[in-house]
Amino acid sequence: MQVSDIISARSVDSIDAAVAIMTAIDGRLADDDGLKWFNRLYLRVTESVRAAVQESAFRDPAFMALLDVVFARQYFEAIVAAERGTAAAPSAWRPLLEARHAPGITRIRFAIAGMNAHINRDLPDGIVQCFASLGGDPLTASAREQDFDGINDLLERVEQQVKGEFSVGAIATLDRLGGEADDAVAMWKIRKARATAWTNAKVLWTLRRLPRLRDEFFGHLDSLVGLGSRTLLLPRIAPVPGGPR
Repeated sequence: MQVSDIISARSVDSIDAAVAIMTAIDGRLADDDGLKWFNRLYLRVTESVRAAVQESAFRDPAFMALLDVVFARQYFEAIVAAERGTAAAPSAWRPLLEARHAPGITRIRFAIAGMNAHINRDLPDGIVQCFASLGGDPLTASAREQDFDGINDLLERVEQQVKGEFSVGAIATLDRLGGEADDAVAMWKIRKARATAWTNAKVLWTLRRLPRLRDEFFGHLDSLVGLGSRTLLLPRIAPVPGGPR
């Protein structure tokens, strides 16, 4: 089901606008659409970031608010591009957008594949955009990096809150048979992925005066992230009860 009309209906110029668009997308997509489950997880995280910004929980809330907006725009841009044809979307996003209706893939895997694309591909570029807009640089901005690292705690809290939504019916049975570590391990990897994203932002920042090399590096990163998402979206086969896992 297409959602580009929802995205084009309003400007993404605030966290409130991003939340409104994600909420509308959540309402339109069916439960058997894998994109819904990434969008649901991302919506919950964005709501938590908005609350933290409003409560001045960050040392530099203006930077975190802008990063949240820029980050959301990249997600929306990937969806709009894919609705013209998945080949038009970034390589990192294609596995999820191509497999969103495929059977045999758990909700949490769809969600993590989206986070993989968004964090590992989009986030480094988003960080660079924010520093270019607000000043400073990712190599020396320790306070902003600490704010950025603080989001990891929000991610882990949100993961616990939505756990029931991502394991229902036959999917819950499959998760029990396969063990309970699947989603926990995936979320732990997201923490490490975000640390890598900041490092890659430093690389992109350093390469900004060498645009051809910068584009080459980013293109390889995009492709590599796409390969990771394809692996995440391989259908999971339930083990035989009592047999090896």
